[in-house]
Amino acid sequence: MPAKADHDKSKPEDAPHYHGHRERLRERFYSAGADALNDYELLEMALFPALPRRDTKPLAKTLIKIFGSFAEVVHAPVARLREVDGIGESAIHQLKLIAAAAHRVAKGEVNSRNALSSWNEVIDYCRTSMAFADKEQFRLLFLDKRNQLIADEVQQTGTVDHTPVYRREVIKRALELSATALILVHNHPTTHPMITLDHVQYR
Repeated sequence: MPAKADHDKSKPEDAPHYHGHRERLRERFYSAGADALNDYELLEMALFPALPRRDTKPLAKTLIKIFGSFAEVVHAPVARLREVDGIGESAIHQLKLIAAAAHRVAKGEVNSRNALSSWNEVIDYCRTSMAFADKEQFRLLFLDKRNQLIADEVQQTGTVDHTPVYRREVIKRALELSATALILVHNHPTTHPMITLDHVQYR
């Protein structure tokens, strides 16, 4: 009697159920664009590389439920992410990589423009880098006479509701960079994503 043929592992019924879902999600992303996806669906895709053998949909939905939005998830503190059941270091690393990439892209876009020409542009740029931080930051944007960004630096990091400001250090750094204007930025973690801006022009 002929031996029984080995089970063909390539058959669709043997593939994890989420494989087809991943392909359909990718097709929607490339055909209709990111705006066609909900936050949790975009987060699902972001987690694919970190969790190649898991259905990422339940975790993505849980993260959105806890933190509120895609942006708040990727900017969430590592300690809080670790409290979520089902998330591991690889997934956290992937989320932090996305947050870092978003900031790098925003900074590149600012540098490629002639100037920060409006408060809306400044706010959008700052929101990408610090709006969802869990501690107060005092950030300095140093500008030249054409309002081009020379440097973006965190001068101090404080607690959830307080950060010290040292005026001497601010002026010293401005002189080192030959900046002609400053934008002083700090966030409010207790009411995030709220950001306060002050503009200083000098010669």
